[in-house]
Parts: sequence; structure tokens; C-alpha cells
Amino acid sequence: MPQRFRNRRHAGALLGAVLREQDAVFPLILGLPRGGVPVASEVARVLNAPLDVWLVRKLGVPGQTELAFGAIAEGGVQVINREVVAQQQLGDDSIRKISRKQQHELSRRAQLFRRGRAPAPIRGRTIFLIDDGLATGASMRAAIHALIQREPRAIVPAVPVAPSRTIAELNSQAATTAAEPARAGCVSRAVALLTPSPFWGVGAWYDDFRQVRDSEVVRLLDAHARSGSGPP
Repeated sequence: MPQRFRNRRHAGALLGAVLREQDAVFPLILGLPRGGVPVASEVARVLNAPLDVWLVRKLGVPGQTELAFGAIAEGGVQVINREVVAQQQLGDDSIRKISRKQQHELSRRAQLFRRGRAPAPIRGRTIFLIDDGLATGASMRAAIHALIQREPRAIVPAVPVAPSRTIAELNSQAATTAAEPARAGCVSRAVALLTPSPFWGVGAWYDDFRQVRDSEVVRLLDAHARSGSGPP
């Protein structure tokens, strides 16, 4: 395994090779826009599985938007990191204002990215939930909470790179859901190709980490849909 990635496509090809070894029932690849979609596209290609987006918006601290105090996801799910909220002294009014703004953006992206296509069905499927990397993991946790409500057979969170602490927290969440009889096996252990320490940030582990544009997300989803590997 290389110690860094050339770009998101390279990372996705490597991640797909690892995920190919997992047992999966009617697999579906879901990318977290925007940066997770090029990674997920390559995973879908390697696994010969359909691709869709799962919409999540990070809730950023004012003036430090890369520092997340939580996230929202499709289905009205909101996850708040109370530790960050306390550290940054964020009030309820600020949290509501930021959440409303990001909910509006989430709805806009749903219309833009799917271009009239219905979301892929979730129930009973193995879901590979893909991003280009994790820092706090707030967006991934929100995505998982939202997906659980759709009754998948299993959710496999998977990224090229993340801090070991974040992966441990996700695996703790997986252990909790596995202990609940109604959700047994729902969330699998998270997969990360690299868990470097010190971490520095997701972009530090890519040679090319340029911003992914909406148009690229649309192009990738359209290409999979035309090839027959898009939803459902």
C-alpha cells in the first residue's frame, strides 16, 4: 500500500481492491459529495456495482469552516459534536442558522446531482459508504445514522485515509449497533487504507487534492447511469 495517493481516482481503485474481498449482498456504492464521489466511482467500477450519492453537509464553525461541529444528512438526520460546540462556545441560535443554510444546500444538491433520477433503493443491500477521507468523522456518522433508517443489510464505511482515533470511534458505533438485536450487523467495521500519525489533514495525503466541482459529480453519476451501473 502506498503512503500517499496520486489523486482520488487512484485512491478509489486501491480502496475498491480491498473492498472486493468483503462479502456483499446486492451491493450499492454511495459517495459523499463532492470529494467522495470520484473515489466512489472507482470503487463502483472495481466492484461492478451501481453508484449513487448520499447527501451530507458538514456544519462548520463560523470563521473556521473546516472545523466541523456536526453534520446533517438526507432523511433529516443531524449529528452534533457537543465537545466542539462547548469548545467554540456556539449558541443554539448559531447552530440553527448554520443548519438551515446547509439544509438548503443539501436540497439543492439532491436536485442537481440526480437530475430527476430517484435515489437508489437501500433496504436489504450492502452499502459501501465512501468519502475521500475523514477528519472528525461527523459527516460519516450523520450519513450512517440516516442510512440505518432505510434498513440496509449492512453499511461499510470506507475511506482512503483517516486518523486512527476517528476510525476507532466509528468502530465503536459499529459495535453499539451490532449489540442491538433489531440492527444486528447493520454497521460493519470501518475501512481506512491509511491511518497516519500525525494526521495533518485529508489533503496532506494526496498529490492532487483539487476541489471537486458539482459538474464533475454530475458527469460521473451520469456516466454510471448510462453504463447501467447507476441506480438502482
